[in-house]
Amino acid sequence: MMKTACQEQLLPGDTLQEKWAFAQEAGFDAVELRSKGDFHFQGRLPELKQALADGVVMPTVCVEMLHFFAAFDEELRRDALEQMKSQLSVAAEIGALGVQTPASYGMFSRRLPPFEPPRSEGQDREVLLSGLAELGEHARKEGVTLYLEPLNRYEDHMVNRLEQAAELIGAVGLDSVRIGIDSYHMNIEEADPAASILAFAPFIGHAQVSDSNRFQPGAGHLDWPAWLGALHTIGFDGYLAAECRLTGDPVDAVRSIPGFLRRSGA
Repeated sequence: MMKTACQEQLLPGDTLQEKWAFAQEAGFDAVELRSKGDFHFQGRLPELKQALADGVVMPTVCVEMLHFFAAFDEELRRDALEQMKSQLSVAAEIGALGVQTPASYGMFSRRLPPFEPPRSEGQDREVLLSGLAELGEHARKEGVTLYLEPLNRYEDHMVNRLEQAAELIGAVGLDSVRIGIDSYHMNIEEADPAASILAFAPFIGHAQVSDSNRFQPGAGHLDWPAWLGALHTIGFDGYLAAECRLTGDPVDAVRSIPGFLRRSGA
């Protein structure tokens, strides 16, 4: 049986301890944290250490920033790299497994005007490899993993498919950099999501789940038995972290996720 987690902002409660109590009652095995920029996550360290002491299980972190390590602007890129290194260090301090981030979000899409980004594909690749190497080396030193998340073509123009992420990670050559897959983005970008999981199994380190419409699993048309079956086949033993919007009553929607995933094969 796979383990399930829920991102903290989806859980009712004012503290991580309260959120964890609800998560356990609902059937989750962990809470996935969200890490904002401006060193906000580092500022949460006392709160996180107390939650850890109180038994809150927090194995993974999802980055929530306005710019990321492959930004067009060099200053924004540098800031994102420093923010990410800080977040990786905080993750290490609380015993987490790693931190998931895209290369960029909402920065550019080849599917929308003006269609041509200000950087060439070669320049994009150079920035991606440089950033992944710097962050991957920091993650290695801290004993955690950086999970690179491919996003769909409307949210990022550089890393959309597992194939692209795997090629970059292979070029970087660090075990501390893996793919963080997301069922929603895969539903848009992968011709056969289950086959992609099988093909790039050695690179997969973490998984986030939402349905085809970005709502909670079970609210769309994603083929969950096939997707989860592929993860079983490759021996995936990480967490399925719910990163989604909610439709219907939000508390009921969150409660439904662990049971739905288990019925679907998790």
